[in-house]
Amino acid sequence: MSDFLSADAASNSGSSPSTNNDRQTAAISDNAGASPNRDPGRGDNRPEAPLRLVETAFLASTASLIWLVNYYFPLGPLLRVFFPIPIALVYLRWGNRAAWMSALVSGLLLSVLMGPTRSILYVIPFGIMGVALGGLWRHKASWSASISLGALIGTVGFFFRFWLLSALVGQDLWVYITVQVTEMVEWVFVRLGWLVVPSLDAIGAIAAGMILVNNIVYLFVVHLVALLLLDRLGNPIPRPPRWVQVLIDYEE
Repeated sequence: MSDFLSADAASNSGSSPSTNNDRQTAAISDNAGASPNRDPGRGDNRPEAPLRLVETAFLASTASLIWLVNYYFPLGPLLRVFFPIPIALVYLRWGNRAAWMSALVSGLLLSVLMGPTRSILYVIPFGIMGVALGGLWRHKASWSASISLGALIGTVGFFFRFWLLSALVGQDLWVYITVQVTEMVEWVFVRLGWLVVPSLDAIGAIAAGMILVNNIVYLFVVHLVALLLLDRLGNPIPRPPRWVQVLIDYEE
């Protein structure tokens, strides 16, 4: 009996409460270190999630507000140049998924405020244009590439707008564009002394070319505004060609 008591006392003294606590703490630390949520290579990005959510929602509402104000209080081209910039800024800061979510949230917000027809006219082309520009700017694409792709998206969006509005009103609105372009072309031909009557296909091609050129000029101005604005926000876009820097007297 005495031998049993002495052996029990020895085992209790060898595993004191402090020693047990130390072992439990070490085991908890090992388990925490082996947790699948912690990635030593990437770090824990969970604290950035609220900031990403807040900035995405804020910039999406900013894009919607610019479209809303320009629709009811049009200021000419002043606000139009800002249409794709908030979505592009989301891409520059948080990547592709956040940019698409921002464009979608802008469309949903405008759908509530203005109706689905006007909201889709923002998403196509300006929401998609913002995502495309942000991706090209983030991957350091040249101005010629981003302007060309943006102008192509803007041209497709212009024809989509005419198709949608024509379907809603039950008339082919392209006829009005054709009439205006025909009158302008005839006036130019008369001034040049050309006794030529352009065909309908030629008028359509001239109208499409004018729309494309208009979008190229628009995208160029958008790039200038983004260059001056996003540099100050800490998210610079690729540098413009040398002749543009000389033209606007821009110093890097």
